Amino acid sequence: MQKNLSLYVPGHKITVHDKMQTHYSYVLQKPPGTDLAFSPQLTPGQMLEMGIFEGHYLTDCTEEFPAEWFKKAKLNPNRPDITLNCFGVKSRLDRSDWIQRGWIFPPDPRGWFQWYCRYWLGRRISGLDELQITRWKSFKRHLAQVEKNCLPADLSCRPRQRQALLQWAYNPFI
Repeated sequence: MQKNLSLYVPGHKITVHDKMQTHYSYVLQKPPGTDLAFSPQLTPGQMLEMGIFEGHYLTDCTEEFPAEWFKKAKLNPNRPDITLNCFGVKSRLDRSDWIQRGWIFPPDPRGWFQWYCRYWLGRRISGLDELQITRWKSFKRHLAQVEKNCLPADLSCRPRQRQALLQWAYNPFI
């Protein structure tokens, strides 16, 4: 059963049972969306509403996260659908590529966005948080490329890069 965001408080234990994790649990240490060690431009809920990962990323684990995140989320539980992406294009590698490149870490088998959702809710893991924040900061180079090569508000310019920015919590509408 999905929970209201107000129930996600420090000390709350979340136990995960989905297709990729069973019996994994974590305890929230911070209030949601506070005390972040970096400055994402979008919340996980905003990202889901705009359309990310072909609408198929969190469809089997909605009970772990706040119900508010899914009220307007663009999701397809049956299959990935690029028309659900904000920019209507695929802009990611397959999970097998993520694993091969060393981008998947045991607590978060779905990758960076799953880490970000849990971090935003208040989970903290020393070492892993710093690593993922460093990865987020290095992704800023894509923002610089869009700013350098596109006219302001020309959303048809570099749609794959804009979709990727969205999937990393950067504002793609620059």
